[in-house]
Amino acid sequence: MGNTLDATQAEFVRIPGHAVHRVMELTEGADVNVAIEAVGVPATFDICQAIVGARGRIANVGVHGKPVELHMEKFWHASVSLTTRPADTITLPTLLNMVQLGKLRPHKLVIHRFAISHILAAYDTFRNAAKESVLKVIFTSGEAA
Repeated sequence: MGNTLDATQAEFVRIPGHAVHRVMELTEGADVNVAIEAVGVPATFDICQAIVGARGRIANVGVHGKPVELHMEKFWHASVSLTTRPADTITLPTLLNMVQLGKLRPHKLVIHRFAISHILAAYDTFRNAAKESVLKVIFTSGEAA
């Protein structure tokens, strides 16, 4: 997914616990400048904390249903920033502009569509995101496409 969204390098690691090792392999031991958490589970947030370097950024866009642990012992001296923010009235105009300019291609993220009348099924699907392979869902006014 990351490669189709213009990431420098993207990997899908199927073996639990190997993501940090794989990132360190790819970067020859260097930490990353930006780690994006988009899944919303403690394990992926932990991966981001493990791979981000000094003066780096963790961008958390995942919707979390459970608490996560923030490792301040690693970050207090490293000037790491953590941003969290859903799309809202502040960010939406910028996001829409990026879509219009072709700088953001959301159709690659949205692989599940639901009619608004099926909103409960959509939330059940999103709640089981890992099992259902869901990144983002979109609602339509008619029947799902």
